[in-house]
Amino acid sequence: MSKLTVELPESLQRSIAALAQQEGYSVDQFLATAAAEKMAAIRTLEYLRSEAGKGRREDLDRFLAAVPNREPIETDRMPE
Repeated sequence: MSKLTVELPESLQRSIAALAQQEGYSVDQFLATAAAEKMAAIRTLEYLRSEAGKGRREDLDRFLAAVPNREPIETDRMPE
């Protein structure tokens, strides 16, 4: 493990400490988990953008052409 010094507004520090305690974590565990979750979210977006960039319009059109043209079932309807 390594140490990192971070300056936070006191109100944020108090909120983090309260939430960490409420969840049964140390502040260190809470912040490490929060950082890992943020990294996962960013990496997921990067992956999805990368995959979307590989898509081809022709493939989408072919996929959509195979979808039957009929009314959706009740649970798939948009609320009015």
